[in-house]
Amino acid sequence: MTLILPIRENLELRSHAPEDAQTLFDVAKKNDAHLRQWLPWLDDDKTVADTENYIKESIERLSKDEGIDLSIWYENQLIGGIGIYPLDLNHKKTSLAYWLTEEFQGKGIMNDSLKVVIEYLFTEKKLNRIEVCCAIGNTKSSALPKKLGFKFEGISRESEWLYDHFVDMEVYSLLAKEWNKN
Repeated sequence: MTLILPIRENLELRSHAPEDAQTLFDVAKKNDAHLRQWLPWLDDDKTVADTENYIKESIERLSKDEGIDLSIWYENQLIGGIGIYPLDLNHKKTSLAYWLTEEFQGKGIMNDSLKVVIEYLFTEKKLNRIEVCCAIGNTKSSALPKKLGFKFEGISRESEWLYDHFVDMEVYSLLAKEWNKN
């Protein structure tokens, strides 16, 4: 099963495919210094085989409706990703995580991509709640839920291990009844 969500001309989200492993690995490695400040998973991808295993797990999560991992493609170039996990259909909720290569930040790409993902989750998956957690200090990441109408719920103290230390996370949520896609 492949999921493709068009965003705008030359921009789309696609579920991971096995043939994307080398590209995803290369993009993550090329952007390691930029992404490492906030993302704890970079050391899990030491080889292309690690990325292939991640993609295999991602495809399995998608097939079981347990989560969705999407690559952001701009002009057929992989430039980021959005993770939707865990996808809890019983309680009608999920969490979003996202990243974008440095050169494509500030162009509205992630904002537009998240709008489409949120709309998909509320309309197609019939969810009620979407949560976003951002490390304190990651102002670019925390600006997105604020801009999209998420409500600040508080601080989750020392809730993520980032290589050699714990980080506090800002927690934001959006309910289906609060969603205004404009």
